[in-house]
Amino acid sequence: MTDTPARLLALLSLLQTPREWPGSELAERLEVSPRTIRRDIDRLRDLGYPVRATMGATGGYRLAAGTAMPPLLLDDEEAVAIAVGLRTAAGHTIEGIEEASVRALAKLEQVLPSRLRHRVGALSAATVPLPPAGEGPTVDPGRLTALAAAAAGHERLRFAYRASDGTESRRLVEPHRLVPAGRRWYLVAYDNDREDWRTFRVDRIRDPRPTGVRTAPRELPAKDAAAYLVRALYDLAPAYKAVATVHAPAAAVAERVPGATLEPLDAHSCLLRTGTDSLEWLAFRLVLLGVEFEVHEPPELIAYLRTLGARAGRAAGDG
Repeated sequence: MTDTPARLLALLSLLQTPREWPGSELAERLEVSPRTIRRDIDRLRDLGYPVRATMGATGGYRLAAGTAMPPLLLDDEEAVAIAVGLRTAAGHTIEGIEEASVRALAKLEQVLPSRLRHRVGALSAATVPLPPAGEGPTVDPGRLTALAAAAAGHERLRFAYRASDGTESRRLVEPHRLVPAGRRWYLVAYDNDREDWRTFRVDRIRDPRPTGVRTAPRELPAKDAAAYLVRALYDLAPAYKAVATVHAPAAAVAERVPGATLEPLDAHSCLLRTGTDSLEWLAFRLVLLGVEFEVHEPPELIAYLRTLGARAGRAAGDG
């Protein structure tokens, strides 16, 4: 790459990934000599970017927090506002932006001066947003960014994990990707002790600690992390598939139940097919439609709705 401005932007983009980059790897990526990389690093430092160099077999270059914000065209107030906004988006289920928020937050917090990190932490600690109805367990954005940084840097990670049955264990893993799925976050990682791939619910992970050991990326036994998670959840969780007649146009129901299969019966009703691993969530989705419906299957859902209806009737004083 002979265009110096373009090369500097490409180098900066690589350095903003939270990991250590050996000079030889940077030179290979940008198709230049190690000497050119050293000169470009000096140019970035002259522009105010705090590029740190470490020695040794695992050493290299990384973008670190400095005494002032690097020239990102943001003042302190704007940087704090963006960081707080990203933390809010990362900690809640907002379709389409969760993973991007975590990546951006990991990059931004890496270069924030300590005085601004303290302000962001204070604002986040003092703010309790009202969660939307039906949301799953909340996840600390700091934990998400720690996991994202380990995955981006191919760094082994230790953490405590609580399984669904309450069993506690210590895990040593090679993080691959974070996947937001519905109301939860999952970490797809290679479990070194079990010598196999595993998925972990992030809300059950405690005390994640990077080991400093970097490894070569492993080949995931699936097209991507999302496909692997879908397969893992399908294998592990019981699946309930609901079939119901809904007395509303199919187009209106499609807006309220994304992903469902809908078959119009007439202009005012449709046959709905959908599924999940939770009877409660199936019932919740149907009741929230706000229209009449009849469930045909599964029998477990019919029984649950009868129990729920009786409980609601008693609460209203109907017997």
